[in-house]
Amino acid sequence: MSSTPRPRPARSAEELNEQIRRLMLCSGGRLSEEQRKEYAGLVVEWAEAVRGGLLAAV
Repeated sequence: MSSTPRPRPARSAEELNEQIRRLMLCSGGRLSEEQRKEYAGLVVEWAEAVRGGLLAAV
């Protein structure tokens, strides 16, 4: 395992959460294949932002 700290995401967890909500609202909760890929990427980035925030708080 690398001891090099991971870079913090460019967007905050709050920004990413808002983008996820917008995507779900605009699609009416039914995502196309392209939207599912976007959603998956946003969720991964959101999780990294949350982890980064928790590590920064320690």
